Amino acid sequence: MKPWGSLPGDDPARDRAETQAAIDEAGIDLDPVPPGHHRHGDGEVHPDGHAHPHRHSGPGETPVTGIVGAGAVGSALGLALSRAGWPIHAVASRDPGRRARFTGLVESARPFAEAQALVEEVELIVLAVPDDAIEPLARSIRMYSGQAMIHTSGALGAEALAPAMAAGTQVGSFHPLVAFADTERAIAALHGATVAIEGDDQLAALLSDMAERLGAHAVRLQPGSKAAYHAAAVLAAGGFVALLDAIAELAAVAGLDEDGALAIYGPLIEGTLGNARALGIRDALTGPMTRGDIGTLAAHLDALASHAPGVVPLYVAAAHREIDLALDRRVLAPETAKSMRATLDEALARQD
Repeated sequence: MKPWGSLPGDDPARDRAETQAAIDEAGIDLDPVPPGHHRHGDGEVHPDGHAHPHRHSGPGETPVTGIVGAGAVGSALGLALSRAGWPIHAVASRDPGRRARFTGLVESARPFAEAQALVEEVELIVLAVPDDAIEPLARSIRMYSGQAMIHTSGALGAEALAPAMAAGTQVGSFHPLVAFADTERAIAALHGATVAIEGDDQLAALLSDMAERLGAHAVRLQPGSKAAYHAAAVLAAGGFVALLDAIAELAAVAGLDEDGALAIYGPLIEGTLGNARALGIRDALTGPMTRGDIGTLAAHLDALASHAPGVVPLYVAAAHREIDLALDRRVLAPETAKSMRATLDEALARQD
């Protein structure tokens, strides 16, 4: 409503705003898309039948590549690929700060706020977003013939991208087995790392080449094995950090700080890993479980209950696994194993 006493034309800017508001409320489109056409993220209208994407790689060139997600994984992967001679042409992120940081690292990347706008411009789409966002994002994206889309999740299979597929498109996954806590450390760790890939033969060959550019080597996973593969990776990374934290907590009882604990127990860990590589995991096992030292086991559990009760469940779980290995090696008598398991279970029950 106009202020009392005003007339149309007194305030042209206000009149235009009110007119636009009325148009919007009525649902009138002043710039409609004609039948058989569609509008791109850049605002331009094109016939439905025209080719996508707009930029195409030439023979022998890497595909025109864009990354959706400018967090730790997307940024490190984008910078690593760019340095390795695999240009990144676009990045999409709704976070303006992350977009700015990415384009500061990868100057060739054109920034977009929305994923679909990036899809209009590239041939290979890399989704480097959290696992829970992958399927909803795939449902929101429309791919075009000739495009391929991959995600970087270690837990989800390529089928998570199925909602985005159209005729003539491909989907897959590309998971570097690297910790992405720091950009430069992650890029350095890619050299010699393993990258788990999924895709048909043509896409798998492309992803293998991409891994090689990074100095990594690709392994093609069996269908349906992704969750088990990733659970092992979590134990090797986060699970190992949890174990290190438990070691440091116990070392503190002996008066060692974190640096001291790593200095003392680090070489033992490295030696055990070396033995496992040389002898096999089962034959690398040492300690009271291989000797049937029930007294030592009981002393450990008493010390844990007194000084680090939170470590008891972890110790008990690991000890049961060690007993399995010792039995498999036939270095532990079954009756001794039974007594050791009872001692472990009693210690755990006392915590309840």
